[in-house]
Amino acid sequence: MHWRAKGVLQKVLGHVPGGERAHYELQRRFGGLRGFTREFDIKMDDWRLMAGHLREAGVPIAGARLFEIGSGWYPTFPFACYLGGARQVITVDLNRHIKLDLVRECAINLGRHTALIAEACDVSEHVIQQRQQLLVARLEVSDDVSEATDGVVVYEAPADASRTSLGSQALDCVFSNSVLEHVVPEAVDAIFREAMRILAPGGIMFHSVNCGDHYAYVDRKINQLNYLKYSDSEWRRWDNAFLYQNRMRAHEFVDRAKAVGFDIVLNTECARESRLAQLAAMQVHPQFAHIPPERLCVTSIDFIGRKGPAGVPS
Repeated sequence: MHWRAKGVLQKVLGHVPGGERAHYELQRRFGGLRGFTREFDIKMDDWRLMAGHLREAGVPIAGARLFEIGSGWYPTFPFACYLGGARQVITVDLNRHIKLDLVRECAINLGRHTALIAEACDVSEHVIQQRQQLLVARLEVSDDVSEATDGVVVYEAPADASRTSLGSQALDCVFSNSVLEHVVPEAVDAIFREAMRILAPGGIMFHSVNCGDHYAYVDRKINQLNYLKYSDSEWRRWDNAFLYQNRMRAHEFVDRAKAVGFDIVLNTECARESRLAQLAAMQVHPQFAHIPPERLCVTSIDFIGRKGPAGVPS
């Protein structure tokens, strides 16, 4: 599908009654949700990487108090953290997107990953298997995520991650996966400030950001740097409520976290030769000209910011 056609279609659906439901059905039939198992396995690999980064940063999932920004249609990360022994996982979304059929599919598919979760969280696989089987059984008779997880997973939507009702220093980790690239820059700053407030001293925030052009996943004729050809005013023609992309570069997220006071203890920013070659072969809009090529070309990043041990910014 041509990327411009998808952008226009999503823009229309974002302005008509029933557009959200129609968009979901299209995703189930023709989009990323058509092959649920493949998408789920990709998410679980992302979760494995996050679990490893958190462990290395001194915040293992077992026993941790976690806060996820951007729940999406089904709670892969919260459920995996629950199985791994997290003390609490609060997951929030600006709009209620969660779908019960996908929640149940998620719980069932976790049964294929019990060994992975056990290894990542240093918990007996037998314990993980028991929790997963009980989760599936409970979800067969209830749509209450909290009830199905003994109150460990709490889903809140609509909810604003930049203005929570949580007390200060209440959490060990704030995290997101492929979410911040869809948030307006001013809200990114507000989310980071709120994370600083609700994290305990020494707590961390982990963000995995896919900051490439997402239209490249549906239109193989373009690459993930394609959207850098356009000015902000031009890009608004195809930006829409279902696939808003802020086009912030990887280093900007890190710089904004530093500005709030986080000490950066992980930064995977890396300029790949293939991306540099793609960038050199295209006409970048002048508004991006001030960014060095080795930073402009980066389309993904994982980073961790730590709150100072005294409970104040580092």
